[in-house]
Order: sequence, then structure tokens, then C-alpha cells
Amino acid sequence: MALNLFNPFKDMIFDPHFCFLSGDLTTETLTIFPEWLMRHFKFEEEELALMQNTKAKMVAYKDLKLPCAPWVKQKFEALDQQFKAAYDQGYHGMKELDELVIFQWSGRIVYGLLYLEMMGEWERHQDLGKAFKFEDKLRDRLGKFHHMMQSLIEPISFGERKPWSIVVFPLKYSADICSFRDDIINLMFQFGVNGFGFVVSFIDNGVTKETEQELLEKMKGYTLHPVQFEELYARFHYRADLLQYIPQHKLNSTAKGLEIESLPVEQTNPELPLYGIWVDDFYARLLSNYWQVYGIEKGQILQFQKPFLSYLENPYNKNFIDPETIDLPW
Repeated sequence: MALNLFNPFKDMIFDPHFCFLSGDLTTETLTIFPEWLMRHFKFEEEELALMQNTKAKMVAYKDLKLPCAPWVKQKFEALDQQFKAAYDQGYHGMKELDELVIFQWSGRIVYGLLYLEMMGEWERHQDLGKAFKFEDKLRDRLGKFHHMMQSLIEPISFGERKPWSIVVFPLKYSADICSFRDDIINLMFQFGVNGFGFVVSFIDNGVTKETEQELLEKMKGYTLHPVQFEELYARFHYRADLLQYIPQHKLNSTAKGLEIESLPVEQTNPELPLYGIWVDDFYARLLSNYWQVYGIEKGQILQFQKPFLSYLENPYNKNFIDPETIDLPW
């Protein structure tokens, strides 16, 4: 079954009059962040810095909207209901939730913010009378992400190996806190509330989760402290930075539609390791950004003749650190 899929990255056209996911002409919009989430945690009026015409513009979360056809919006509303039902059951509900739902729900936010910036850049180039261009590798990568998000509205399925790394775990937070972090460069997402948290690496073909499997096994049975949650995301983030191979996918036409086959990410060049060299100085700088809320600076993380500071693993025996022994606020 051949599918004629809309792909804005093919011709680099991001016209706000067309649905961001289907390409249909529309006057309807969809908020990037689900309305129930913004209301519950009261961040509708808070602002986010959005790049517009090479300058950062502050926009309220409730005003972050995408052009969206009514039928596509209905699909997202149904998805949101499915996610919310699991959310209401806490960790156990989220643990049983299909990873595809987590991928699509999180992708609405990350891909939505990416698309919003693309629209701004496209309009700027239109005003300047210039063509909006990207290098081919980036266009291909983002176009694949778009097709994966279209699995919500088109007969698109995934093979046995999924294109993502998703980790869900118990998390202890203050009841009124919702922590999330989106990364439209590395295509990653972090989400945490009291009860559970999860981390998504969208198109890494599962290699990040495989690489960190030993640590993830040690985590089982524990309810993470927020400082551990931040450190885990930092590790996923740095792994994404160090990965030296581009995840590859095959698009297979089937009787039911399109199947996206994600290939294992492996070292194929003996002179090029799977990951670049792990540099503690760079990682400490990255980690300190995530630990700012605790006042932990790079100089405390990386000290001369002292082991690298970690709240995940004991530096001497590599045992997982019991969250209840961490003397930091929840």
C-alpha cells in the first residue's frame, strides 16, 4: 500500500495555513502543551523563549499553537485521553502504557516546538525573498521524525526494534511540581511529576537505552530522587552528543501501509568508535546545568583528586545509591 505522506522538510515549506502534521489547509490550531497539563500545574501564563527572526521572543505557554486540521486535532485529543488515564494511575499506569503513546504524546511537544521555530524561520526567509535551506542529513533526520509522528494519523507501524529509547521509573517529587525539559536539537524529552518520570530519546533506535542498560537494571526497585532524575537525563543527553553514527531506518511498504524498520546502531568502521571520547570536564558542565536548582556547580562535580560526583552510582563500588540516603530536598 503506497502512502503519499506530507513532508514539509522535502520542499522546506512551513506555511502556517497548512496543518503541521497532515498538510491539510486549515484555520484550526492545537496547543503544543496539552491544556489539562497547563491548567493543573498552572503554567499557562508562564513564558518560553522562542526564536523569532533570529531574536528570542517570550511567548506564554498557552499561546504556543500549531496549525492543525480538525480531524488531526481529534486524534491528538484521543491520544491525550489515553495518556491522561495512565497518568492518573501513577507509575503503574505509565509503566503499562504503550511506548508508542508516550512517543506520540511527548513528540507533540518536541516536534511542535521544532515546527513552530521552522514556521518562524520560513516566514523570515519569505520576507527576505530567500530560499529556506537545510543540509540534507538534517532534513532527512527531521523528515523521519515527522513521518514517525504521522503514525498517529496514518497507517504507519514500527518493526520489532523501535526508533526510540524510552525509560519510565518511579519518582518522588513535591505534589505541585511538574518538571519537563525539551531538546529540539538532540530530539529528547524529560518529564517528571510526583509518582513517575520518563525520558525519551526520539530517533536513536534504542542505542542509548542499550548503552545505559547496566545502570537501568541497578535502578529497578527504587523510587528516584529528583537529583538522580536530572543526572539520568544528563547521561542520556551526553550519550546523544557523543554518538558518532547516524541511526538508519528502512521504509517498507506493506499491505496495511508503511512499516518503519529501525536498524541496530553499531560500529561499522574500526577506526570510528560508536561513541566519541567521554570527557568529564564537558559532562560536568552539562550536569551542572541540570543541578542548578540544588546549587551544585561544576567545581563541586569535578574536583582534583576526588571521584566524579554522582548521585546514581557509588564512585568506589559502582553500586546504585539508595535515594533515601540523599540529603537534598525532594
